[in-house]
Amino acid sequence: MKIWRLKELGDPRDQLELVDEAAPEPGPGEVLIDIEAVGLAFPDVLQCRGMYQVKSGPGFTPGGESCGTIAALGDGVDEASGLTVGRRVVFLGSGGLAEQVTHPAAAVFPVPEGVSPETAAAIPINYCTTLYALRDRGSLQAGETVLITGAAGGTGTAAIQLAKAMGARTIAIVGGQTKADLVRDVGADVVIDHQQTPDWVDAVREASGGGVDVAYDPVGGDTFHQVRRCMGWDGRLLVIGFVAGIPEVKTNHALLKSYSIVGVHWGASLGRFPESLHDQMTTLLDMAAAGTIDPPLYPPYAFDDAATALQDLADRKTHGKVVARL
Repeated sequence: MKIWRLKELGDPRDQLELVDEAAPEPGPGEVLIDIEAVGLAFPDVLQCRGMYQVKSGPGFTPGGESCGTIAALGDGVDEASGLTVGRRVVFLGSGGLAEQVTHPAAAVFPVPEGVSPETAAAIPINYCTTLYALRDRGSLQAGETVLITGAAGGTGTAAIQLAKAMGARTIAIVGGQTKADLVRDVGADVVIDHQQTPDWVDAVREASGGGVDVAYDPVGGDTFHQVRRCMGWDGRLLVIGFVAGIPEVKTNHALLKSYSIVGVHWGASLGRFPESLHDQMTTLLDMAAAGTIDPPLYPPYAFDDAATALQDLADRKTHGKVVARL
């Protein structure tokens, strides 16, 4: 069986290698899954570099979102649960970049008919994070306006689709014509290309009637300071991530405009409320089956090119969701 392993901490391109190992066998309560597609995300890059909240090291296998078909059932897995050999499932957990993986049966989610493996693998991290951000942390209401930075990325496109499904109006910030075209296709109401409009704060204020109700910022860095200037009274600025670095926060500005800076750590929320994952995944898979959400995919990479895929993601050469396909 082929599996990707990290040699030493560093960039994926330099430190990931494809090796042969014995195929795993399912233990009690587990299922063996033939992997079909693996969703890749920026946390995979950070873990390769040793810069993520959850520390990793040599031997680490990236790939936290995986979809495949059940190949075997471990002892104690009841077919009455709907988990049968040949059933397509999606699950969360590092180590997906392998030809076969074992996983607890209680933590896999059946994929509805009509939802492709690539689509299923594109949902868990980006869409669960975004559903948690907009619904639970941002209390987004129908009719409100949402500003989305990094809008052509995996989380950004998820934010556009879920905000629209919740009845909100979206303003998308992107860089370049290709990404602008992508977010228009996804459904963004207003698209601003920061390469054409470097100081885009005034454009956002005009488009939002003075300031946005909710901001969804996975970029951080200097972008965060432009975002905070776009906030409306009583707004909620959602801190999703720091692709461009961790900014220093000027809290006096939040006081003067009476907006909230809200941290969004979806992964940690699962540790406190593990039952929430079932609700989120069931909701999102049903939305995918209905066509309400449809993750835009960067052209899928071959499994053998997974290290390149992660490096391209790190270097911000991709848009939409990055998936490796077996």
